[in-house]
Amino acid sequence: MTPRVSLRTLNPPTMPPAKGYSQVVVVPPGAALVYVSGQIGMRPDGTLEPGGFAAQVTRAFTNLAAALEAAGSNLAHIVKLTHYLTDVDAQLAEVRSIRDRFLDPTAPPASTAVEVSRLVIEGVLYEVDAVAFVLPGAPGGAG
Repeated sequence: MTPRVSLRTLNPPTMPPAKGYSQVVVVPPGAALVYVSGQIGMRPDGTLEPGGFAAQVTRAFTNLAAALEAAGSNLAHIVKLTHYLTDVDAQLAEVRSIRDRFLDPTAPPASTAVEVSRLVIEGVLYEVDAVAFVLPGAPGGAG
């Protein structure tokens, strides 16, 4: 897990309690935003990660980390996640458990979980997209 730096999370007392996410995330001054398309449990060779739901979620977060690194960012700089699940009741707790191995669970990003009837590729069980930030001067990042 990469430590979270330069990011402020807020859970105002005038809002409902946030369980497993933050109500508000503030990006540091001068940072550029990075938008990462939906990541799934697909390996670099184009095949789906074998091993079921947990394996696909783990691969999706591994892919997300690689995408952010290419942009000069990292998992600690995630501002917002959107999870796409086919059965929120059965899958959300496992997603959070795996997510917490990659992110700091004491300051989680803003998050949305959406239940969908299916994902775009047959056999895909989970998808996640993200908004993160990159600091000026980071390799591959903001100027």
